[in-house]
Amino acid sequence: MREHWDKALRILAEEALLGALGDAGIERPEAIWVGNMMSGQLSSQENLGALVADHAGLRGIEAFKVEAACASGAAAFRNAFLAVAGGMMDIVAVCGVEKMTDTMGDATTAALAGAADAVYEGEHGLSFVGLNALLMQRYMYEHGYQRRDFAGFAMTAHRNAVGNPNAMFRREISLEAFERAKPIADPVGLLDSAGIADGAAAAVLMPTAMARAHGLRCVRIKASASGTDAVALHDRRDPLVLEAGVLSSQRAYSQAGITPPELDFFELHDAFTIMSALSLEASGFAPRGGGVRLALDGEIALDGRLPIATLGGLKARGHPVGATGMYQIVEAVQQLRGDAGRNQLPNCRLGMTQNIGGSGANIVTHIFERVE
Repeated sequence: MREHWDKALRILAEEALLGALGDAGIERPEAIWVGNMMSGQLSSQENLGALVADHAGLRGIEAFKVEAACASGAAAFRNAFLAVAGGMMDIVAVCGVEKMTDTMGDATTAALAGAADAVYEGEHGLSFVGLNALLMQRYMYEHGYQRRDFAGFAMTAHRNAVGNPNAMFRREISLEAFERAKPIADPVGLLDSAGIADGAAAAVLMPTAMARAHGLRCVRIKASASGTDAVALHDRRDPLVLEAGVLSSQRAYSQAGITPPELDFFELHDAFTIMSALSLEASGFAPRGGGVRLALDGEIALDGRLPIATLGGLKARGHPVGATGMYQIVEAVQQLRGDAGRNQLPNCRLGMTQNIGGSGANIVTHIFERVE
C-alpha cells in the first residue's frame, strides 16, 4: 500500500489476484469480480473485469467490474459470495484495486466527489472532505465534543500500522501532532483523514466443505449484508445517523445469529475520524453521540473491548478506495487465521468488516468466523 508509480492498474490487480489464487492452490476460478471506483476517470480504463482476467492469464472466464463508490471492494465481494452461496458457482475470486496517485490532486479530488450527489452537492463545490467536515462540525455541536476528542481514532490506527508491513504510514502519532495537523476543511485536519494510495487486495471464495477437502486454512463468511441511504446529506432523516450502516449491520447480525458484543474485532471504514464514530454508533457498539467516547476511553485499542483498525485501518494503512473493502476483508481473514503477526488478537473467533460508499449512501457489512 503506497504510491506505485511504477505499476499500472492492471499489474496491481494481477499481482493481488495471483497471490490469492496461489494461497488457495487454485489455478483457474470460474469468475472474478473486480471492485473499483475511478478507473475510467483516473486511468482512462473501463471494462476492467476483462482486462484483469486477461492479464492474470484467465482469459475466457466471467469477469466484471463492480462500482459502489468507496464500498466497491466489499460490493464486489458480496456479488461473489452470492454466486457461491446461491449454488451458481463453486470457486470464484474477488479483487479490489485502485490507482490514485498518478494524477494531480485536483483530478483525484474531483473523481472522489463523484461519490456525492453531483447536482445538489458537487455543483455547489462540496468536496468529499467538505462533506465530512460538515458532519464533524454538526456532531461536535450536538454532542459537545472538541476536535481533539477524535484523536484516539487516528492514534490507534497509526499505532497498529507500525506492525503491518503493508501499511503506508508505519509510525505512531501523538495527541500534540494531531492537534497541530494542517487543517483541510474545518474541523477536519490532515490527521483526521486517510491518505490516498495505490493498492490491490484479493480473495478466493468456495464452499466451506470444498475448502476443507482441499486442506485449506479457510475462514467462513457468516454474514453478508448491505443497505442504502440518500446520497445527499440534506436528504437524510438525520445526517448524524448512518441508516445504511444500521440496516446492513442489523441484517448481518440477524444472518449470523449474533449480537454486537460477541464480535472480537471490527474493521471499520475510518476514512475520516467522524466516520469511525458514526460507524460504531450505527453498528450498535455505542449510543448516538457515544462513538467518540470509545476512543477517549481506549476501548478500541488492540487490548480494548472492541479492537478496530487492527492493522492500521484506512487512516494509516492507506485508502485506495476501490480496494479498501477487500483490504479490510483480507485483514479480517489474517486475524482469524492467526496470521496478523505482532498485531494478532488472542483467541479471536468472530470479526466484522464495514465498507462505506460515499458519505454513507451505500454500506456493505460482512461477518467472518474462524473455522476450527
